[in-house]
Amino acid sequence: MLLCQISDTHIKADRKLAYGIVDTAAMLERCVAQVLKLPQRPDAVIVTGDLVDFGRADEYALLRELLAPLTMPLYLMPGNHDERVQLRASFPDHPYLRQWKPFVQYAIDDHPLRIVALDTVIPMQGGGTLCGERLAWLDRTLALAPDKPTVVALHHPPFITGIGHMDRISLSGAGELAAVIARHPQVERVIAGHLHRPITARFAGTVASTCPSPAHQVALDIAPNAADNYILEPPGFQLHWWNGQTLVTHSAYVGDFDGPYPFRVGGKLID
Repeated sequence: MLLCQISDTHIKADRKLAYGIVDTAAMLERCVAQVLKLPQRPDAVIVTGDLVDFGRADEYALLRELLAPLTMPLYLMPGNHDERVQLRASFPDHPYLRQWKPFVQYAIDDHPLRIVALDTVIPMQGGGTLCGERLAWLDRTLALAPDKPTVVALHHPPFITGIGHMDRISLSGAGELAAVIARHPQVERVIAGHLHRPITARFAGTVASTCPSPAHQVALDIAPNAADNYILEPPGFQLHWWNGQTLVTHSAYVGDFDGPYPFRVGGKLID
Protein backbone atom coordinates (compact mmCIF):
# COMPACT_ATOMS: atom_id res chain seq x y z
CA MET A 1 0.00 0.00 0.00
CA LEU A 2 1.17 3.50 -0.80
CA LEU A 3 -0.14 6.27 1.46
CA CYS A 4 0.52 9.86 0.38
CA GLN A 5 0.79 12.47 3.14
CA ILE A 6 0.27 16.16 2.36
CA SER A 7 0.33 18.69 5.16
CA ASP A 8 -0.05 22.37 6.00
CA THR A 9 -1.64 23.62 2.80
CA HIS A 10 -2.84 26.90 4.39
CA ILE A 11 -5.39 27.78 1.71
CA LYS A 12 -6.76 31.33 1.84
CA ALA A 13 -9.99 32.64 0.35
CA ASP A 14 -9.88 34.15 -3.15
CA ARG A 15 -6.39 32.70 -3.63
CA LYS A 16 -4.95 35.39 -1.40
CA LEU A 17 -1.21 35.07 -0.84
CA ALA A 18 -0.11 33.83 2.57
CA TYR A 19 1.93 36.54 4.32
CA GLY A 20 1.58 38.52 1.09
CA ILE A 21 4.14 36.24 -0.60
CA VAL A 22 3.21 32.53 -0.74
CA ASP A 23 0.69 31.43 -3.38
CA THR A 24 -0.57 28.43 -1.39
CA ALA A 25 -3.41 27.68 -3.82
CA ALA A 26 -1.13 27.48 -6.86
CA MET A 27 1.39 25.43 -4.90
CA LEU A 28 -1.25 22.91 -3.83
CA GLU A 29 -2.39 22.64 -7.46
CA ARG A 30 1.18 21.77 -8.45
CA CYS A 31 1.44 19.26 -5.60
CA VAL A 32 -1.77 17.49 -6.64
CA ALA A 33 -0.56 17.36 -10.24
CA GLN A 34 2.76 15.88 -9.09
CA VAL A 35 0.99 13.20 -7.04
CA LEU A 36 -1.11 12.24 -10.06
CA LYS A 37 2.04 11.94 -12.22
CA LEU A 38 3.79 9.49 -9.87
CA PRO A 39 4.71 6.21 -11.58
CA GLN A 40 2.92 4.41 -8.74
CA ARG A 41 -0.33 6.17 -7.89
CA PRO A 42 -1.04 6.28 -4.12
CA ASP A 43 -3.84 4.12 -2.76
CA ALA A 44 -4.95 6.95 -0.45
CA VAL A 45 -4.05 10.52 0.50
CA ILE A 46 -4.16 12.00 4.01
CA VAL A 47 -3.82 15.73 4.67
CA THR A 48 -2.55 16.22 8.22
CA GLY A 49 -3.98 19.58 9.21
CA ASP A 50 -3.72 23.31 8.67
CA LEU A 51 -5.82 22.73 5.60
CA VAL A 52 -6.81 26.40 5.46
CA ASP A 53 -5.71 29.56 7.26
CA PHE A 54 -8.78 30.74 9.20
CA GLY A 55 -11.27 27.85 9.16
CA ARG A 56 -13.71 29.73 6.92
CA ALA A 57 -16.29 28.26 4.56
CA ASP A 58 -14.89 30.08 1.52
CA GLU A 59 -11.42 28.72 2.26
CA TYR A 60 -12.69 25.15 2.51
CA ALA A 61 -14.65 25.64 -0.72
CA LEU A 62 -11.42 26.51 -2.51
CA LEU A 63 -9.64 23.59 -0.84
CA ARG A 64 -12.32 21.23 -2.21
CA GLU A 65 -11.72 22.60 -5.70
CA LEU A 66 -7.96 22.19 -5.45
CA LEU A 67 -8.15 18.61 -4.14
CA ALA A 68 -10.90 17.52 -6.55
CA PRO A 69 -8.52 16.02 -9.18
CA LEU A 70 -7.40 13.36 -6.69
CA THR A 71 -9.20 10.15 -7.60
CA MET A 72 -8.07 8.00 -4.66
CA PRO A 73 -9.64 8.03 -1.17
CA LEU A 74 -8.89 11.32 0.59
CA TYR A 75 -8.78 11.80 4.34
CA LEU A 76 -8.69 15.22 5.99
CA MET A 77 -7.64 16.21 9.51
CA PRO A 78 -7.83 19.51 11.39
CA GLY A 79 -4.81 21.52 12.50
CA ASN A 80 -4.57 24.60 14.67
CA HIS A 81 -5.63 26.83 11.73
CA ASP A 82 -8.79 24.78 11.10
CA GLU A 83 -12.28 24.84 12.58
CA ARG A 84 -13.92 21.48 13.28
CA VAL A 85 -17.56 22.42 12.73
CA GLN A 86 -16.88 24.19 9.45
CA LEU A 87 -14.61 21.41 8.22
CA ARG A 88 -17.42 18.89 8.71
CA ALA A 89 -19.99 21.21 7.12
CA SER A 90 -17.77 21.87 4.09
CA PHE A 91 -17.10 18.16 3.45
CA PRO A 92 -20.48 16.48 4.05
CA ASP A 93 -19.46 13.64 1.73
CA HIS A 94 -16.60 12.65 4.06
CA PRO A 95 -18.49 10.59 6.68
CA TYR A 96 -15.33 9.60 8.59
CA LEU A 97 -15.17 13.23 9.84
CA ARG A 98 -18.24 12.41 11.95
CA GLN A 99 -17.13 9.06 13.36
CA TRP A 100 -16.75 10.55 16.84
CA LYS A 101 -17.83 13.86 18.33
CA PRO A 102 -16.94 16.43 19.44
CA PHE A 103 -13.45 15.66 18.16
CA VAL A 104 -12.47 14.77 14.59
CA GLN A 105 -10.95 11.38 15.35
CA TYR A 106 -11.47 8.36 13.15
CA ALA A 107 -10.21 4.96 12.08
CA ILE A 108 -10.02 3.81 8.45
CA ASP A 109 -10.01 0.03 8.02
CA ASP A 110 -10.36 -0.11 4.23
CA HIS A 111 -6.67 -0.61 3.41
CA PRO A 112 -3.85 -3.05 4.26
CA LEU A 113 -2.46 -0.31 6.50
CA ARG A 114 -4.95 0.94 9.11
CA ILE A 115 -5.17 4.72 9.53
CA VAL A 116 -6.09 6.17 12.93
CA ALA A 117 -6.40 9.96 13.10
CA LEU A 118 -6.25 12.11 16.24
CA ASP A 119 -7.55 15.63 16.84
CA THR A 120 -4.99 17.81 18.67
CA VAL A 121 -6.76 21.14 18.16
CA ILE A 122 -7.24 23.71 20.91
CA PRO A 123 -9.57 26.33 19.39
CA MET A 124 -7.88 29.68 18.77
CA GLN A 125 -4.47 28.45 19.93
CA GLY A 126 -1.30 27.49 18.05
CA GLY A 127 -0.32 24.64 20.32
CA GLY A 128 -2.14 21.34 20.55
CA THR A 129 -3.24 18.88 23.20
CA LEU A 130 -4.36 15.31 23.71
CA CYS A 131 -6.69 15.18 26.68
CA GLY A 132 -7.67 12.05 28.57
CA GLU A 133 -10.86 11.65 26.55
CA ARG A 134 -9.03 11.71 23.22
CA LEU A 135 -6.32 9.34 24.45
CA ALA A 136 -8.86 6.89 25.89
CA TRP A 137 -10.55 6.80 22.47
CA LEU A 138 -7.17 6.04 20.87
CA ASP A 139 -6.46 3.24 23.34
CA ARG A 140 -9.86 1.65 22.69
CA THR A 141 -9.56 2.05 18.93
CA LEU A 142 -6.08 0.52 18.70
CA ALA A 143 -7.22 -2.38 20.89
CA LEU A 144 -9.90 -3.28 18.33
CA ALA A 145 -7.30 -4.33 15.71
CA PRO A 146 -4.15 -5.49 17.53
CA ASP A 147 -2.82 -7.48 14.59
CA LYS A 148 -3.29 -4.91 11.82
CA PRO A 149 -0.35 -2.62 10.97
CA THR A 150 -1.38 0.92 11.79
CA VAL A 151 -0.38 4.51 11.17
CA VAL A 152 -1.44 7.03 13.80
CA ALA A 153 -1.82 10.53 12.34
CA LEU A 154 -2.05 13.84 14.18
CA HIS A 155 -1.26 17.46 13.38
CA HIS A 156 1.11 18.46 16.19
CA PRO A 157 4.18 16.17 16.41
CA PRO A 158 4.67 14.42 19.77
CA PHE A 159 8.31 15.42 20.14
CA ILE A 160 10.43 18.53 20.59
CA THR A 161 12.22 19.52 17.38
CA GLY A 162 14.75 22.07 18.64
CA ILE A 163 13.21 24.84 16.52
CA GLY A 164 12.37 27.13 19.41
CA HIS A 165 9.42 29.13 18.10
CA MET A 166 7.66 25.95 16.93
CA ASP A 167 8.38 24.07 20.14
CA ARG A 168 6.56 26.85 21.99
CA ILE A 169 3.38 25.81 20.14
CA SER A 170 3.93 22.08 20.49
CA LEU A 171 1.80 19.22 21.83
CA SER A 172 0.63 18.88 25.41
CA GLY A 173 0.05 15.26 26.35
CA ALA A 174 2.89 13.77 24.30
CA GLY A 175 4.08 11.67 27.25
CA GLU A 176 0.61 10.25 27.77
CA LEU A 177 0.37 9.53 24.04
CA ALA A 178 3.67 7.65 24.21
CA ALA A 179 2.27 5.45 26.98
CA VAL A 180 -0.72 4.52 24.83
CA ILE A 181 1.34 3.89 21.69
CA ALA A 182 3.79 1.71 23.63
CA ARG A 183 0.93 -0.62 24.56
CA HIS A 184 0.10 -1.25 20.90
CA PRO A 185 3.09 -2.62 18.95
CA GLN A 186 1.10 -2.76 15.71
CA VAL A 187 1.67 1.02 15.36
CA GLU A 188 4.24 1.24 12.58
CA ARG A 189 4.51 5.03 12.51
CA VAL A 190 3.18 8.21 14.05
CA ILE A 191 2.88 10.85 11.32
CA ALA A 192 2.34 14.57 11.86
CA GLY A 193 2.44 17.97 10.22
CA HIS A 194 2.71 21.45 11.77
CA LEU A 195 6.48 21.80 11.29
CA HIS A 196 6.56 22.33 7.52
CA ARG A 197 9.72 20.19 7.45
CA PRO A 198 10.63 16.48 7.21
CA ILE A 199 11.76 15.57 10.74
CA THR A 200 12.08 12.11 12.32
CA ALA A 201 12.39 10.99 15.94
CA ARG A 202 12.27 7.75 17.87
CA PHE A 203 9.02 7.63 19.83
CA ALA A 204 7.35 5.09 22.12
CA GLY A 205 9.03 2.07 20.53
CA THR A 206 8.25 3.22 17.00
CA VAL A 207 9.06 6.23 14.78
CA ALA A 208 7.39 9.65 14.69
CA SER A 209 7.84 11.99 11.75
CA THR A 210 6.66 15.26 10.25
CA CYS A 211 5.97 16.15 6.64
CA PRO A 212 7.14 19.07 4.49
CA SER A 213 4.53 21.52 3.21
CA PRO A 214 3.57 21.80 -0.46
CA ALA A 215 4.01 25.55 0.09
CA HIS A 216 6.42 27.27 2.49
CA GLN A 217 8.78 25.56 4.96
CA VAL A 218 9.73 26.58 8.49
CA ALA A 219 13.29 27.91 8.40
CA LEU A 220 15.80 25.39 9.75
CA ASP A 221 17.23 27.01 12.90
CA ILE A 222 17.77 24.56 15.76
CA ALA A 223 17.94 27.05 18.60
CA PRO A 224 15.65 27.87 21.53
CA ASN A 225 15.52 31.50 20.40
CA ALA A 226 15.04 30.66 16.71
CA ALA A 227 13.32 33.48 14.85
CA ASP A 228 9.75 32.89 13.67
CA ASN A 229 10.69 32.62 10.00
CA TYR A 230 9.64 30.63 6.94
CA ILE A 231 11.64 29.90 3.81
CA LEU A 232 10.77 29.03 0.22
CA GLU A 233 12.74 25.81 0.10
CA PRO A 234 11.46 23.21 -2.36
CA PRO A 235 7.89 22.23 -1.46
CA GLY A 236 7.11 18.59 -0.85
CA PHE A 237 4.98 15.73 0.39
CA GLN A 238 5.64 12.20 1.64
CA LEU A 239 4.91 8.66 0.49
CA HIS A 240 4.57 5.96 3.13
CA TRP A 241 5.03 2.57 1.47
CA TRP A 242 3.80 -0.49 3.35
CA ASN A 243 5.39 -3.53 1.72
CA GLY A 244 3.69 -6.08 3.96
CA GLN A 245 6.48 -6.12 6.54
CA THR A 246 7.97 -2.64 6.88
CA LEU A 247 6.75 0.92 6.50
CA VAL A 248 9.21 2.92 4.37
CA THR A 249 8.88 6.68 3.94
CA HIS A 250 10.03 8.72 0.96
CA SER A 251 10.05 12.53 0.87
CA ALA A 252 9.13 13.82 -2.59
CA TYR A 253 9.62 17.33 -3.92
CA VAL A 254 7.26 19.39 -6.03
CA GLY A 255 8.74 21.12 -9.07
CA ASP A 256 10.23 20.72 -12.51
CA PHE A 257 13.69 19.21 -12.25
CA ASP A 258 16.15 18.01 -14.89
CA GLY A 259 16.05 14.28 -15.55
CA PRO A 260 15.59 11.47 -15.00
CA TYR A 261 18.81 10.47 -16.77
CA PRO A 262 20.02 6.86 -17.16
CA PHE A 263 23.08 5.73 -15.22
CA ARG A 264 23.87 3.30 -18.03
CA VAL A 265 23.48 3.24 -21.80
CA GLY A 266 23.64 -0.13 -23.56
CA GLY A 267 24.51 -1.74 -20.23
CA LYS A 268 27.60 0.45 -19.78
CA LEU A 269 28.02 2.95 -16.96
CA ILE A 270 28.29 6.52 -18.24
CA ASP A 271 31.56 8.18 -17.21
